[in-house]
Amino acid sequence: MTGKKRFTQGIQKRASWHIPDNQVTPESVFNDRRNIIKALGLGALGASLPGQVQAGIFDLFGEQQAKNPFTTQGLQYSTPPKFVLPNPKTPEDKVTRHNNFYEFGSSKSDPYDNGQNFKVDPWTLTIDGLVDKPITLDLHELTTRFALEERTYRLRCVEAWSMVIPWVGFSLASLLKQAGVQSNATHVAFETLFDPEQMPGQKSRLMGGGIHYPYVEGLTVAEAMNDLSFLAVGLYGKTLPPQNGAPIRLVVPWKYGFKSIKSVVRIRVMDKQPPTSWNQLASSEYGFYANVNPEVDHPRWSQASERSIGEGGLFSAKRIPTQMFNGYGDSVADLYKNIDLRKFY
Repeated sequence: MTGKKRFTQGIQKRASWHIPDNQVTPESVFNDRRNIIKALGLGALGASLPGQVQAGIFDLFGEQQAKNPFTTQGLQYSTPPKFVLPNPKTPEDKVTRHNNFYEFGSSKSDPYDNGQNFKVDPWTLTIDGLVDKPITLDLHELTTRFALEERTYRLRCVEAWSMVIPWVGFSLASLLKQAGVQSNATHVAFETLFDPEQMPGQKSRLMGGGIHYPYVEGLTVAEAMNDLSFLAVGLYGKTLPPQNGAPIRLVVPWKYGFKSIKSVVRIRVMDKQPPTSWNQLASSEYGFYANVNPEVDHPRWSQASERSIGEGGLFSAKRIPTQMFNGYGDSVADLYKNIDLRKFY
């Protein structure tokens, strides 16, 4: 890839991955992604074919909204010039309740239905392994230790739909720099909370999609230190709700969504590639790198295009071509210049 551009601090020239205002997914839509796809009801081994993927997507909107007992809180944050984008203006009664979060069940309605009594206090996030100064952050420190900022990123699901979401959080690199990554480190591993009493999907392979828990993910050190890698503690200006990964999750916008692990309790720096959950379950379908790549199809559906979800839902949305690295190639392509991305998908 040629013509690589670097981020600038000014707003006169927006980055190539700048998202037009009319592509920002409204909060009402993001938070109400209910029943988009039934494809992964039993994990990768039970995933549907593309036609079946679409069959589970019709009941997206118009459902009666249930009262949400989980309370989110407003956050104080800045918006750096290179991420200057307006917040989507969404009525308060537009609430979202859909996500792929198998810890609460594999149905797309399960994360909301089973997650609203999720307890995030107390919470600790530990950063250890090959670091000079291991760190443990409590719930309060997740939103106070680092200056928070808002970033609007594209999210591309491996299921061939996409969204545009304003996250609030801080760069993963800032945390790793405080811990002091040692020179022999090559990878960073992430782990979700394991609490079957709170997360019913962890009790049953059927309900939990066949995944071996706790859910784990990983990046190379170079990927983790990239400026785009982000630890989100909120979205739409408020703390994360349970179904979206409360109280802290990873966001890696140039990779498929399953890499953006939720409800993280441990970040471990390593000298080898860590195991990752979907790769363990079906390595022929879900690679370690999982970069968005329209030239490498999923074995059961094309990745050449996607449906960008907006106000009208998935099938009323225009199908758009999928961009290499989800449109972030100017910032990340150099990480893979010596890697065969068809082999290392």
